[in-house]
Amino acid sequence: MNLYAAVLAAIVFALLTVSLARLGKVKTKADYLVAGRSLPAFVLVFTLLSSWIGSGSLLGGAENAYKHGFVALWQAAGGWAGLLLIYFIAPRARKFAQYTIPDLLEARYNQTARVLGVIAILLTYTAITSYQFIGGGDILHLIFPQMITPIMGRYILAAFVIVFTSIAGMSSVAYMDLFIGLLATFTMCLALPMLIHKAGGWEAVHAALPASHFTVFDDLRPIQCLELFLPTCLLLLGNQSMYQKFFSARSEKDARRAVVGWIIGTVILESVIVAIAVTGSALFPSGEVSKAPREILAYCGLHGFENASAPLRLLGALLMGAIFAKIISTANNWLFSPATNLVNDIYVRYMQPEASNRKILIVSRLMVVLLGLWSLFQSLGTESVLKKALYAYTIYSAALTPVILAAFFWRRATSAAAVASIGVGTVVTVSWDFVAPHLPQVIGERDAIFPALAASLVCLFVVSLAGRQDGRDVGVV
Repeated sequence: MNLYAAVLAAIVFALLTVSLARLGKVKTKADYLVAGRSLPAFVLVFTLLSSWIGSGSLLGGAENAYKHGFVALWQAAGGWAGLLLIYFIAPRARKFAQYTIPDLLEARYNQTARVLGVIAILLTYTAITSYQFIGGGDILHLIFPQMITPIMGRYILAAFVIVFTSIAGMSSVAYMDLFIGLLATFTMCLALPMLIHKAGGWEAVHAALPASHFTVFDDLRPIQCLELFLPTCLLLLGNQSMYQKFFSARSEKDARRAVVGWIIGTVILESVIVAIAVTGSALFPSGEVSKAPREILAYCGLHGFENASAPLRLLGALLMGAIFAKIISTANNWLFSPATNLVNDIYVRYMQPEASNRKILIVSRLMVVLLGLWSLFQSLGTESVLKKALYAYTIYSAALTPVILAAFFWRRATSAAAVASIGVGTVVTVSWDFVAPHLPQVIGERDAIFPALAASLVCLFVVSLAGRQDGRDVGVV
């Protein structure tokens, strides 16, 4: 256990060192929000990879894989499909080169679209940050079961994330992600074959589990597969954190190169995560982890290398540490992004347009603290990470992704249509759990993604086609 504590302490120290090292380079709003638009492709690859693969994959996706097997790849595949489309969007996003998605919404549509976009982003991103705190709290409890409860762990993780994120902004986040992305990728890829060997080989894993674990459909109907696929795909296509990284790129060429590396890294890492969880299901079919299957990856790191040689025990500790670091990284990214919205899209845009760089940096750090506390509050009332993830993804998928893609690719989209689409997509998603029980069963039993997305798209297309074109060309459509 001392080994695991030492590895965690070393990782936390390394992350803090990186943050403090970047602090001296942050002097302006652009430095804090988009790293001075100086990130090369190599750094972009790992900050994109680290920001995307967090507790949604490490906890929610792993829990799904532990219970159902490789059908969990439907959730990951939504991201892969989104990444292929993003390859063509990335240069356009870098060409626009502002600070946030609401910047784009106002430039292309109007101020109302900007404000509604901020609201949708706050709901989505703080929800995603909240279950990163759950994941980090679970890991701290596994390592220190007598000292730290899962709830106490959430408080500790929230404190780590708020401090790391507030220090140096995007520059800090991106260079921490470079370290974390390299650590997580190599550690998980090394751990998978070792765990399979411990289970007796792949044939033994296959024999220990139901045959349905090794299909991509299991007992899910196609519509249920789409309920996993669509929210992930559409979140990725409209993800502000991703666009903010593209805005931070050194050039349009660096943005496009980064997407290629991101695609390769994401396919490999998410497949490895699912495979580790499936192997863990064979190794640990009962006991503590069967009651909390979202912890399976960390549990494999803690118990999968017991009584092994010193190098393998170190690998187990590094696997646990890599998962912990990935959760911190994802929380950093998803907390930093909405703080940027409150500062750039509300404070500077409407309250203090002439604010100095020093004042903007102070307010930016204060927003990180406040949103971090709100996310912590949400985490205390969340039980299912997978359900929370799909809820957050759906808000963004229905409210923002359609109008963002229209801004890049459809000149006919109007301001009124964008406002209606964002508003209706948000309202349907947030209210779905209250409305669904009163609807016919064939509709009410579905997740919110289909009704919310359908309502949003109807508003976008019908209002645009019925009205007069008023969308402004922002140089990217």
